[in-house]
Amino acid sequence: MTRMSFNKGWSVRPKVSIFAQLSGPSEAGEQVTLPHDAMIGMERSVTSGGGSHSGHFPGGTVEYSKDFDVPESYRDKRVSVEFQGVYRDAMVFVNGDFAGQRPYGYSSFEVALDPFLEYGQKNVIRVESRAYEDSRWYSGLGIHRDTTLIVAGLVHVPHQGVRITTPDITGRRAVVEALTPVRNAGLETTTVDVGTEILDAAGTTVASATSPVTVRAGETAVVRQRLYVREPMLWGVESPYLYSARTSLRDLTVTIDDHTTTFGIRSLQLDPESGLQINGETVKLRGACIHHDNGILGAAAIARAEERRIELLKAAGFNSIRSSHNPISQAMLDACDKHGMLVMDETFDIWTESKSAFDYSLNFPEWWERDVEAMVTKDFNHPSVIFYSIGNEIPETGSGLGSGWGRKIAEKIRGLDGTRYVTNGINGFVSTLKDVAEMMRERTGAGEAGQGGVNGMMNQAAEFMGRISASPLVSEKTAESHAVVDVAGLNYGESRYLLDRELFPNRIIVGTETYPGQIDANWKLVTENPHVIGDYTWTGWDYLGETGIGRVRYAGDDAFGAPYPWIAAWCGDIDLTGYRRPASYYREIVFGLRHEPYIAVQRPETHAADAAMGQWSWSDSISSWTWNTAPGSPVRVEVYSDADEVELLLNGTSIGRAPTGAGHAYRATFDLHYQPGELTAVGYLNGREQSRTTLHSAAGPISLTATPDRALIRADDTDLSFVALEFRDETGTLATHVNGSITVTVEGPGVLQALGSGRPHTEEKYTANQHTSFDGRALAIVRPTGAGPITLTGRAAGYEPVGLTIRASDGEPHELQAAQAAGASA
Repeated sequence: MTRMSFNKGWSVRPKVSIFAQLSGPSEAGEQVTLPHDAMIGMERSVTSGGGSHSGHFPGGTVEYSKDFDVPESYRDKRVSVEFQGVYRDAMVFVNGDFAGQRPYGYSSFEVALDPFLEYGQKNVIRVESRAYEDSRWYSGLGIHRDTTLIVAGLVHVPHQGVRITTPDITGRRAVVEALTPVRNAGLETTTVDVGTEILDAAGTTVASATSPVTVRAGETAVVRQRLYVREPMLWGVESPYLYSARTSLRDLTVTIDDHTTTFGIRSLQLDPESGLQINGETVKLRGACIHHDNGILGAAAIARAEERRIELLKAAGFNSIRSSHNPISQAMLDACDKHGMLVMDETFDIWTESKSAFDYSLNFPEWWERDVEAMVTKDFNHPSVIFYSIGNEIPETGSGLGSGWGRKIAEKIRGLDGTRYVTNGINGFVSTLKDVAEMMRERTGAGEAGQGGVNGMMNQAAEFMGRISASPLVSEKTAESHAVVDVAGLNYGESRYLLDRELFPNRIIVGTETYPGQIDANWKLVTENPHVIGDYTWTGWDYLGETGIGRVRYAGDDAFGAPYPWIAAWCGDIDLTGYRRPASYYREIVFGLRHEPYIAVQRPETHAADAAMGQWSWSDSISSWTWNTAPGSPVRVEVYSDADEVELLLNGTSIGRAPTGAGHAYRATFDLHYQPGELTAVGYLNGREQSRTTLHSAAGPISLTATPDRALIRADDTDLSFVALEFRDETGTLATHVNGSITVTVEGPGVLQALGSGRPHTEEKYTANQHTSFDGRALAIVRPTGAGPITLTGRAAGYEPVGLTIRASDGEPHELQAAQAAGASA
């Protein structure tokens, strides 16, 4: 079998009806390389699409097309294309004829091309997709994940057909079971040998087996083999060791098909006394909910962007992600396997009850089984996947008949994969929404909503939701839905953690979605209760759409979603460009992973404003002591620390001391007057200095700088270089007070894929070559189009241009890593 990228050579244009085409030629298509998001470059406006939910982007319908050659030698082959994700309602045509479809925008699906091909000629494949008021967040539009052309012989192993499990592991050996389906698409019965070799990370064969199989014409036979790996290396969060299984079909001495499957050897156990155990050790899940978009790239799931997100989330202290609220991409799963990030892969945000006008509820009854099968097939060999989530805040989970849907999905998954656990992100408030709606109306009717303004309303809502979640009503209504799964997933349901230990002693709980500002209290519940196995914050990475749900609100701002030109939710620990916000460092301290104090300075320009904090908000602060404000202006400083107390010093003079640590929510607040220079926080433990951190004001000449995450990349459609464009002084201090317009040009075998900043509200496009920095930063993303040197130049008015060279190479990944390591040593 040959598998090759099918990502290059596409064009995309708006879809018009066949009747509209009679009035004139269609718009010329834009040449693109997949993965691609056709929505990210569209014009946003106050009246666009789904409003704040979509990030004020419009909907639309687009069509992709590609010419490709089909040689005569393919006549006795089986040819197909795998689409790993097309948003949404994909319709596939080959040479003008309908070939396949997929309504769900996040499922992998394979389209057989054989009936439509013209051999020895050019062929045309066309894919239509559409998005319009069908998502509660930014969805993107188009072929946003990878595509693969698959060419197989008549006797072959189906794509993603090999399944590896490790059911029995000891320190001395691990049993590896390999299941290999063999399909005979020919007209004669045939006998072949199925060979399986297990290779370690160095490529050395550590186990092997060969089994003959006879397959009738038009049928599929399954071969099961047990192999034994001596002294196995285990896959885990801290040491994600990967093996590979090389599967071959041999007809006498000729190899007619071969596959390589990456897998890990690890065990999972679960009980209320020890919680979740991986390889016999209890693991608490430091979790991040993440949406599917890649910030300024939009929904395009380019492999390097997916991997970078995992690298940065892991570096920030997370050890698990929840793919909210749809199946994760294959590229991100590969990254999670490689970097030791545990995965909760989620099926749906909707079952039969719609949440948007034209969402997946219209397709769920007919398509849910096929979409579950696609997700499990994709996930099966990935050791990072430990949970399947069957839904998110599904209203049907509050009724007996509705729970029946959950039972069907859970049992379907267990029938496909019995090696992982099943959960469901249930929000007790949503599950009983019809019952509590009248209660809510009674509260607002009594005038309570007006007490305390926006802040009072939001705090009352959070408190009320907590009481509802812990109520007998929710206990009763959700009991069946929780009983269907292995682990009870609770969205904003921490008020049940201790209650359920008494009411349901066999219930194991995971906080599938929690407020970022409550991590100190929630993490205490996680660490002190073995039946509570983890916490997943909303969210680990900022995302497009649901605009401004994490913003600090000022007078007159009482809407859920922020108005145009807001574009991002602004509730992520990490912003759209991958830069960590103060909440991320606070969380790292709460997790016990950081002992150095962290200084967050609230923006002086909002010091006197009447600010309101929502449930997903963090203070309007950054870690900077460089401000365009007059010396002597009042400013508030937050210090996060696990020490007993912290002292704040301004230019060597003590401002004061304040208690911190777990007993004081790991934070202290100081009010002082701004003076440029040095701001230092010192943490004291048992009266002695534990550690300190210092912020410096930017001073002297400021320069525009450019720093790539990697200067050597692969010259293929999977790689990117992320270039930080920053204003810094001569000592390297970030000049956060500089927000200048930066223009970027790229020359050589590469293109500027995106340019933007972490600013949550902007009218600028990420697809343009000019963008304004935010707090002194912007990010340029370069995509190679071939091998060779790529030159990036950044310009900003009043500053010297800055340039750098990125080299794209045709080498294999390990060769690039060796070259980069040699360059770093030099």
